[in-house]
Amino acid sequence: MSPLIRLLGSFIALMMAMGIGRFALTPQLPHLIGEGQIDLTAAGLIAAANYLGYFLGALDAMFARRPEQLRRRLIGGLWLCVLLTLASFWAWGFWPHLALRFGTGVASAWVLVMITALSQPLAAAAGRPRLGALVFAGPGLGIFLTGLLALGSNLLGQTSATLWLVYAGVALAMLLVILPILPQPAAAATATAPVSASPNRGIARLGVVYALYGLGYIIPATFLSQMASAQFHGQWQADLFWPCFGLAAATGVLLVSLRRPNPNTTGRWLIGTLWLQAAGVFACLLGSGPGLALGVILCGAPFLACMQLVMLRSRELAPHATQRNAGLLTACFALGQLSGPLLAASSSHFSGGLQPALIIAGSGLLLAGGLLLRPASGGTVSPCAQTALR
Repeated sequence: MSPLIRLLGSFIALMMAMGIGRFALTPQLPHLIGEGQIDLTAAGLIAAANYLGYFLGALDAMFARRPEQLRRRLIGGLWLCVLLTLASFWAWGFWPHLALRFGTGVASAWVLVMITALSQPLAAAAGRPRLGALVFAGPGLGIFLTGLLALGSNLLGQTSATLWLVYAGVALAMLLVILPILPQPAAAATATAPVSASPNRGIARLGVVYALYGLGYIIPATFLSQMASAQFHGQWQADLFWPCFGLAAATGVLLVSLRRPNPNTTGRWLIGTLWLQAAGVFACLLGSGPGLALGVILCGAPFLACMQLVMLRSRELAPHATQRNAGLLTACFALGQLSGPLLAASSSHFSGGLQPALIIAGSGLLLAGGLLLRPASGGTVSPCAQTALR
């Protein structure tokens, strides 16, 4: 089968697993809070459960070696995204949603790590690295789709339960389309070559940066719909912000994929995406419609582009450890994401709002960019990196 078809399958897999399986909670939060199922503090804890599952799924994916193990996690993760989204139709209240979001976190991490490990070597072997980069636009279009569905649901006056059912139906249709065309693990399952100490230190530094990025972006990404709903008092205009965020994310991937490949400039592009996103987080502090719109553009456009650049940089540092490093970096990313909702829950509980959490998130993104200004050198390996580098 043509590599282009398999890359298309990879694109749709990330569109479904991330856009629907992972990020469907964001446009649902205003509905869940409005229906009295949860409050803002509980929403932060539910999001944290999702990212805890994402962290554990990424750790597990690092140790999948045989082709059947890769295939089992990829297919299992996709089916779990569908079934757990469908089960959300019957969920009510804090604990059921927390358990289901934990499960979708595990499933989406499996899919992301496996698709990254399978699609990128496939694209390189086919001589189409830019198409491999565009696979990472899938989550952005998935977010755009979930946002449009949420907008339609709000205009029709539907409940959160009905929207879960719609999401599950769309995810099932996408899964049935891509099952025959997904990349085959057997073609990518190769022995991991040893890497030198210098790339290991570079990957550890990248893990710290990616963890700070996870902390920085996740608060606006999780609570953007709720902040817009509060600003527009639940009117339909608030539902435009999330699909625009997804569209901006997909556009950012497209723009970065057009750059001329050069390992010497990847780090500078990564710094730029981190600092642009920091500006977007601080824009959300304005608490106005224009401030949130600016946050959508400055947080959304670098969102997936940053993920793309991190994975590219990891392949530049250690080209023979794609899957291991994808799992390692995803685990570090998930640790940062897990910290974000917990920080948001604490901020909401003690200050009654998200402003302190947004300040810390934006500062973390500034720090992440600063860490990339100096070249990697021997030093302390981050805790989440130590596990994989032993």
